[in-house]
Amino acid sequence: MDLVALQQATQEVIDDVVEQAQLKKGQIFVLGLSSSEVNGGVIGHKSSAEIGQVIVQTIYDKVTEIGAHLAVQGCEHLNRALLVERDLAEDKGLEIVSVVPQLHAGGSGQVAAYALFQDPVEVEQITAQAGLDIGDTSIGMHVKHVQIPIRPVRRELGGAHVTALKSRPKLIGGPRARYEAVDTFR
Repeated sequence: MDLVALQQATQEVIDDVVEQAQLKKGQIFVLGLSSSEVNGGVIGHKSSAEIGQVIVQTIYDKVTEIGAHLAVQGCEHLNRALLVERDLAEDKGLEIVSVVPQLHAGGSGQVAAYALFQDPVEVEQITAQAGLDIGDTSIGMHVKHVQIPIRPVRRELGGAHVTALKSRPKLIGGPRARYEAVDTFR
């Protein structure tokens, strides 16, 4: 796999998704990644540490550049737990669990994030404002309701299907309600 081309394609996707999601400082962005799928295989059967490093570094750089937090979802063997920085877990009161990700128990994305983060910890669940799913890893359980699909500029990275989600506040109030701010109400 051409890792330079993968980095450029990942940059294109994350720039697009962050813009469409309107990700802001302090918000949480979740990443689900199957390097096996990117590598042309089946999820969980052709993991690549190098692919994980390239993708996670690229996404981490973009997310932290705007002051948001990256949460990297683990594989089913870790019950889809998420790797985050300890300060985020403590600030949000998240349940920290004891496990260190491995290539085949957590996945390449978590292994890369574990090496990259300052003080990484695993948490059982999180509520993110947006996220990117590379390889059909099912990130929806970690994105706040109401979820809105994002159609990224690229639909694939390597052999992996790419989707994304953003969220918005619930619309309440029925037919009399307004959903856009009006100057008289500010």
